[in-house]
This record gives sequence, C-alpha cells and structure tokens, in this order.
Amino acid sequence: MKRIIGHVAHLAKTLPYQRQLYIFLLPYLMGSLLLLVLPALATVGIAFTRYDTLQPPQWAGLSNFGRLFDSTLVRISFYNSLFFLALAVPLRLLAALGLALLLQSKKRLFGLYRASVYLPTIIPEAAYALIWLWIFNPFYGPLNVVLAWLGLPAPNWLTEPNSARVAIVLMLLFQIGEGFVVLLAGLQNIPRAVYEAARVDGANGRQSFWYITLPLLLPWLLVLTFRDLIMSLQHTFTPSFILTYGGPYYATTFVPLLIYEIAFDFFDFGLAAAALVVTYVFLLLIIAGMLNMVRELGGLGE
Repeated sequence: MKRIIGHVAHLAKTLPYQRQLYIFLLPYLMGSLLLLVLPALATVGIAFTRYDTLQPPQWAGLSNFGRLFDSTLVRISFYNSLFFLALAVPLRLLAALGLALLLQSKKRLFGLYRASVYLPTIIPEAAYALIWLWIFNPFYGPLNVVLAWLGLPAPNWLTEPNSARVAIVLMLLFQIGEGFVVLLAGLQNIPRAVYEAARVDGANGRQSFWYITLPLLLPWLLVLTFRDLIMSLQHTFTPSFILTYGGPYYATTFVPLLIYEIAFDFFDFGLAAAALVVTYVFLLLIIAGMLNMVRELGGLGE
C-alpha cells in the first residue's frame, strides 16, 4: 500500500498543476458519485415502480404520483413543511446575520461568544431534541417557568397544533452555527476602506449597512437561503419523530417523517421515492422562482 501511494504521489508531482488538482479532487468526486448521484438516480427509478423489498420492483408508471396527489395526509404534510420553511428559513437567516454583525469585531471574549453560537449545531440531533423535550415541558420546563415569571401565557407547546409547529421552528432557530460562520467570513472579507470612504462622505451606520454591507452580502445570503430550504426541511425529521411523532393531529407531520413512515412502516418504497422526488422538484421550483425574482430586481446584476 505504501508503495502504491508513493507511485501515485510521484505521478502527481510530474503532472501539471491543473491536473494535480483533478487528481486530488478524484476521491471526492468518486464519493459523490457513489453516495449521492447513484442513489438519487435509483430513487427516481424506484419512484415509477411498485416495490416493497419482498418482491422485485414492478413498473407502475405515474400511479405513485397519482396516489400522492390524491392523499389528504400528503397534502397536510406539504402544507406543514411549507409553513415551516416560510417561518424558519427567514428567522434563521436574520438570526445568523444579526449575530454575525454583533460579533464581527475582535473584542475580548467575543471568541467565546462565537463558540457558544456554534455549539448547538454540533450537538447530536437526538440529544438536542431530548433537551428541548425537557424545555417544552408544560409543568416544569424552564421555558414556561420564565414565561409565567414574566406574566406571559405559557402554552402547552407540544399538545396543541399551532404551538407544536412553532415549537419545532423555535428549537431549530438555535442551530444556526454554519450560517453564522459563513456570514461572519463574508463580513470580514468586506474591505474596511469601503466603510471609511462612506464615513468620510457622511454615511451613518444604518446607511452603511443598507448600501454597503447588505448588497455585498447578498450572494452569501442567497446561498444560505438555498441551503436552508433543503437542510432545514431535512432537520425536521428528528424533532418531529422524537418530540411529537407527527402530532398533535398531524400538525408536525412534515414530509421527511411521512416518507419515513411510508417506506419503513408500510414498506411502500415506490410511493416513498415518489414523495421524495416531488419534494425536491418543489424545492427546486422555489429556488428557481427566487433566482428569477432577484434577477428582475437587479440584485445579481447583469
């Protein structure tokens, strides 16, 4: 093995720099092909079949998609997921941007504060959900204790449909470490000379934010928005599975949980694959619409 690695390293040194980059990217590309591209193609293929793992797949055409659109539970899950995305994604972006603006300077203890913002992101999802199960407890949970101390209403978070949806949004609002780091890097890449020139011209802090910071951060915000549309929806599975298992009254039955139930409770892998395909097509349409809107507003430039 060492001899093979030595031959590969020697071969890489003899190649031009551009080809050396391709060689170093080859393991990543092969991993992406095996773990992402091929499973995605297999999922699309299974979506057009009847498959329960006990018998070979049988071609079903578009019948799985017809069953999806005729199902009331599927419509409820898509409504819940759309509600979650419309509420969670903007709040997560605003929280990440606000904290990045607040902690961008290199003052004392700011490194500790940045680490504390990132900490919830690295907690395992199951453990994080169990922590929030205790926080949302209506009798001795600290959230309701604080609300009662402030004289505010203390809802039964996980037993009422509307509050259960908001509870899932609230718990995922604290897992913004990756977006925070990306926006912090974006802020630090903006030349300080631009702000100094604006200050000389009489611009105040609010004007500098709207006319310098926000336009220069727009590409970063768009990338995070597209990422959050996909990742936030995926991250609904663990809290909805552990905290409520889709309840109450299917209020937290999001698409990932529904796909899991169809596949592993009813062993209808064809229908589950069709639901997954429809979900990603739906997300791609949202992203395409957002890109078109930004182009029309001139946000990306010509």
